[in-house]
Parts: sequence; structure tokens; C-alpha cells
Amino acid sequence: MKSLFNKSMALFMAAVVLMTTMSFAVEMHFCGETLVDYSFVQQLKTCGMENAQPAKSCENPMLSEKSCCSDQQIIIEGQDDLKQNFTQLSYEQQIFVASFTYTYINLFQGTQSTEVSFANHQPPFIRQDLQVLHQTFLI
Repeated sequence: MKSLFNKSMALFMAAVVLMTTMSFAVEMHFCGETLVDYSFVQQLKTCGMENAQPAKSCENPMLSEKSCCSDQQIIIEGQDDLKQNFTQLSYEQQIFVASFTYTYINLFQGTQSTEVSFANHQPPFIRQDLQVLHQTFLI
């Protein structure tokens, strides 16, 4: 179970890194306020109204000036600089690195003291031996 969890978390983290570093664009085609098509990688399918020849008559001059179709493109830029520069550390970061290093080095050093702190204490008084009372013996 633990191995499955570790593998799934590794896959999830790899997908997160891939999605944050990858750039992509979404193209959308609208007819009026209605979304006709969207695409990530291929050409858009249009409604065909932008290819129609507008009428050049004087009866409806607004039709010849403006089309109802519009294209929108959303570009999402990925992260390019993945290697961070650690040459300039702030004061707080310097304190953290120094304290972490000091505690990590001292974590593995043994103590020189051979004094036993509990040698002068008396054991607690036992009124009854519970193992004999309940007849439970470890063999």
C-alpha cells in the first residue's frame, strides 16, 4: 500500500512540474456571444460567417462594417527559470542555515557523561506480585 502511495505521489508531482513549466495556448472562436470551437493544438473550426461576403447595399450599412465573429487566444506562459540562485541569502536564511547545520552536526555527537541519573532512587514498593496473582507468565 505504501509503495502504491509513493508511486502515485511521484506521478502527481511529476505532472505538476510538467504543467507548471509547459507553455500552451488556447484558441477560441465565438459567433456573437456563443462559443463555437476551442482548440489547444489544431486549427479552429469556424462557423463560416466570416467568409460570407457582406452586402454592399445602402439598406444595412452596419452589416458591411462589422462581423459578429471573433477569435480569442489565451496564452499561458510556463516557468523558464527553474534553477534558483542561492548566492545571495537574506539574513533570515543565513540564520536558518547556520542553526540547521549546528543542530545537525550536534545530533550525531555522543555525550561524554557516564553518570547514571537514576542510580540513587529506590524501586517502587510492590504490594502484590501481579503476575503471580493473575498467573500470567512470559515463557
